[in-house]
Amino acid sequence: MNLDIIAQNMLNPPILFFFLGMLAVFLKSDLSIPQPLPKFFSLFLLIAIGLHGGYELSKSGLDLYVLKALLLAMFMATLVPIYSYFILRIKLDIYNSVAVAATYGSISAVTFITGITYLQTIGVEYGGYMVAAMTLMESPAIVIGLVFAALFTKKDGDKSSKTDWKEILREAFLNPSVFLLIGALVIGILTGEKGWTSMEPLFGALFKGFLAFFLLDMGLVAARKLYELKKVGMFLIAFAILMPMFNASVAVALAYFFELTKGDAFLLALLSGSASYIAVPAAMRLSVPQANPGIYLPLSLAITFPFNISLGIPLYYFFINTIWG
Repeated sequence: MNLDIIAQNMLNPPILFFFLGMLAVFLKSDLSIPQPLPKFFSLFLLIAIGLHGGYELSKSGLDLYVLKALLLAMFMATLVPIYSYFILRIKLDIYNSVAVAATYGSISAVTFITGITYLQTIGVEYGGYMVAAMTLMESPAIVIGLVFAALFTKKDGDKSSKTDWKEILREAFLNPSVFLLIGALVIGILTGEKGWTSMEPLFGALFKGFLAFFLLDMGLVAARKLYELKKVGMFLIAFAILMPMFNASVAVALAYFFELTKGDAFLLALLSGSASYIAVPAAMRLSVPQANPGIYLPLSLAITFPFNISLGIPLYYFFINTIWG
């Protein structure tokens, strides 16, 4: 593997700000981001990526190729939590298996955004409809995880908790990140080039700056979560690194078979290899309170997220570039 590919990603300013945040925690610096700001940065990034994706989708239209890419995304979002659950049952109980499987079956929007920044840096094109693919991939894992929790706990005779399906579905499909992404995507489609041109000075030109701020905060949070890893054991630490690579490999194989472009295949692999640290944890706390957040949150945030944005992105691109040529 060409080390230049890794260096190109690692020397990207937003990535360096992520590691700066981690370094601040390790050196016991008082650096912190005031609490309302990380939420604002997150909202900004979601609107920016949704608007731009909608604009790109308005240019390309919804043809057979786009439909194929979206269906592949939904297939991966359904498949990953199913086989992840049965692997996790080797070591974990039903509730924690459900929570971790749902976490790794869903996606990380910030990992996706970082991947897009990487493609732009190296000059590789991708379809704006992949933003729609990302949106479609966020919720299925939550629903599958909660269905598994309901099915397998009843089978084991645990009837202590009643499943509130209305609340579950509301949390899965109307959680803030999904709602905002879909809304921004639709606005981008409706306003097209004229709309994007008017918004580009804010959501285009300043995008990398806000991403740097957000990743700085994520570095601070991830480093603090590292101290909780001693509780989870080597099996789960290995799972948090190997499972994303396996998921990405499955996505690459499907993308190659169904002839996706290099950029789209990379984003599908990156989404499949990412793990949620916002939407799924919120849903699990609400619907599967028996699961331990001290397991699924440090795994996704302190291991998988840093791995993906530092080594995963160049690794997945290297394999795709080798296969696609």
